[in-house]
Amino acid sequence: MSQSVSAQTVNITRTDRILLVVGGCVVAALLLTAGFLEPSPEGMGTHRQLGLPPCSFVRMFGKPCPACGMTTSWSHFMRGSFVRSATANPGGLMLAVIAMLASPWLIVSGIRGRWFIGPPSLRLATALAIIVPAVTLIQWIVRLNGS
Repeated sequence: MSQSVSAQTVNITRTDRILLVVGGCVVAALLLTAGFLEPSPEGMGTHRQLGLPPCSFVRMFGKPCPACGMTTSWSHFMRGSFVRSATANPGGLMLAVIAMLASPWLIVSGIRGRWFIGPPSLRLATALAIIVPAVTLIQWIVRLNGS
């Protein structure tokens, strides 16, 4: 007689638990950092407050790159300004939402040693890996055609 064990109750290895907690903390730190940054009124350039250089793509081509506005988007998101977040970079808004959901899930799962709510979904991860870049590229093309 075989026993059915749900993926939620399967124990996670010690190494994976550490990686889950560390990964969740890194994502939380990125969100917190974005929350301390003042969103750039231009819709991009917020990353400069971290001592990072201006976008090389803008310097070379005079046009924004697909990632331009990501940090500004996260900064607006952390202030609850979701429309401004989407305006700065809709892919950034999507990533911020994913990060906000994933961080506690990773940390709690790592601490508990079993998946909190449920295990990762390959189907969902694949969909997000397609949708987020697609949205980012579409907004980039629209932005390029508008400038």
